[in-house]
Amino acid sequence: MQKLEYPSVLSLEALLPVLEERRAEGKTIVFTNGCFDILHPGHVDLLERCKAEGDVLVVGVNSDASVARLAKGPNRPLNCFETRAFLLAHLRSVDYVTGFDEDTPLDLIKAIVPDVLVKGSDWDAERIVGRCVVESHGGRVLSLALLPGYSTTGLVERIRSMR
Repeated sequence: MQKLEYPSVLSLEALLPVLEERRAEGKTIVFTNGCFDILHPGHVDLLERCKAEGDVLVVGVNSDASVARLAKGPNRPLNCFETRAFLLAHLRSVDYVTGFDEDTPLDLIKAIVPDVLVKGSDWDAERIVGRCVVESHGGRVLSLALLPGYSTTGLVERIRSMR
């Protein structure tokens, strides 16, 4: 297979100076994260609404090892990090994609310190990882409604039941 690369998929080290430039321009940095194993309309909808909360949307994507540890189901992720990041980077709403290997994005959030931290409504705002970091810097933390009927886990279960 050909190696998938895209200019807006950056390591944290490469991303931080870019975000500093955007902040210097007065831009609002929005951050969300997830596995994004099989991209579906629920993801696209949530990412569009994340982007509407600011100027620059950064998406943190779990590494393959991180997804495997999250007990999402057997043989997950179905798509490797490179594929997941490549697809996300091509969405109109997404400005930058970066990965993380930990179980949560807390270290990533501490490094980026976004102005707005967003998750889907499967996370109530009080439980969102990184909330204290963002709010201590005067930022906002949002839990946005999910598009009903769309989930990667549900999609994987439907596919597996077709066997």
